[in-house]
Amino acid sequence: MTPETQQRAVALEYGTQPVPLIVATGRELMAQEIVREAQKQGIPIMRDKMLAARLAELPVGTRIPEDVYRAVAVVLAWVYWMEGREPEG
Repeated sequence: MTPETQQRAVALEYGTQPVPLIVATGRELMAQEIVREAQKQGIPIMRDKMLAARLAELPVGTRIPEDVYRAVAVVLAWVYWMEGREPEG
């Protein structure tokens, strides 16, 4: 299995900080565990292989880089919509 075909998962936290943080990343079994935990917590899951691959390159605790702001904004808008919420401000 090549790195391009491996299952990846990335968890982001966004709330009080101005830019989302990477709080978990994983491949294969760890990715499956991240997804299972998100499901258990009722957190919406969006699948975007390219975005996950880009974010998985970064260490946990890192703010998302500017080159993915737009892609992450789409994810966050989708999460808000799924939860029936509107962003503050």
